Amino acid sequence: MLNLLQRFSDAFLKDINLGVLLIDMDYRLADISDRACQMLAMEKEHIRNKSLDEIFATVPSQHQLVQRTILNGAIVRNHAVSWTNNQERFDLLLDSNVLKDSQGNIVGAYIIFKDVTNMRSLEQMVQRSDRLAMIGQIAAGTAHEIRNPLTSIKGFLQMLRRTFGDRGMDKEQNFTDVMLGEIDRINALVNEFLMLSKPKHVAYERIGVTEVLRGIVPVIQNEAILYNVQLHYEASTHLPEVTADIELLKQVFLNVCKNGIEAMPDGGILTISERVDTTERNVCVDIHDTGTGIPMFVVDKIFDPFFTTKDTGTGLGLSVCQRIIHDMGGTIRVASKGFGTTFTITIPYM
Repeated sequence: MLNLLQRFSDAFLKDINLGVLLIDMDYRLADISDRACQMLAMEKEHIRNKSLDEIFATVPSQHQLVQRTILNGAIVRNHAVSWTNNQERFDLLLDSNVLKDSQGNIVGAYIIFKDVTNMRSLEQMVQRSDRLAMIGQIAAGTAHEIRNPLTSIKGFLQMLRRTFGDRGMDKEQNFTDVMLGEIDRINALVNEFLMLSKPKHVAYERIGVTEVLRGIVPVIQNEAILYNVQLHYEASTHLPEVTADIELLKQVFLNVCKNGIEAMPDGGILTISERVDTTERNVCVDIHDTGTGIPMFVVDKIFDPFFTTKDTGTGLGLSVCQRIIHDMGGTIRVASKGFGTTFTITIPYM
């Protein structure tokens, strides 16, 4: 019977799709499930039988998954926490309790956590999608009413500018340049509003992500030079084809790369890498910058419409990107630990 229970325990820790930590009375890690190792980005052989203080030494105490109070009998149920390893960010639901012997003495503790990132992302995506659809409907209905007077104003301003130039009125000509620039900015904002509604004339076809990225690398390189940023592009061989709109996919990659470059005003490295997730059958593109990172309280808001940390931003760029990728059946996820940010764009392949 004991041998059977031991086999079950070993199989449970190996096969269960949950993070499981077993802790002894010395606050050491007695065992850990394979899924927990994946989420924590740690190797079982390197951490088993080590003190949890040592394992999580680089993590601030308030963000650690485990507290010493667990051995005093502290029970946790459905506690929501966020965890970011060097590659991904996870939303977790955590349970913990103590283990007792037949006399009722505490002999250790366990922690079980489940990855609910996709569930939470889906919930947030539905909420954002509803808001974007409403904004898009309003925008589609008012765009022409805004653009028509703007076109008239722009035309007369261009005539005034030409007249001022002919008469040598440089100061007045500069004023018209400023006004024309602001009109162009309003037009650009209207275009972004229109993108919030489902894009018209979408042409889905089977394409190679590598070919799309290679086509826009020169554009990204030129932008990077302006900010003293080095661009590293790590292409993958034999990526499966995905079904997507090539122009919209270019827009997403350019937008995310531009954000990454602008996050490094003092220079840095922007790395674009490709990979295949054969388990989930996704083509993944990781875009990593070496900037200061995104604060945890901001990460959950960056895809919200109109949320921006830029002085001149509209807060619509990432919202539009998420909408585009979502319509292709994919996802955009972000991970940031204070020393850089990684955006992961995943698109399913057949």
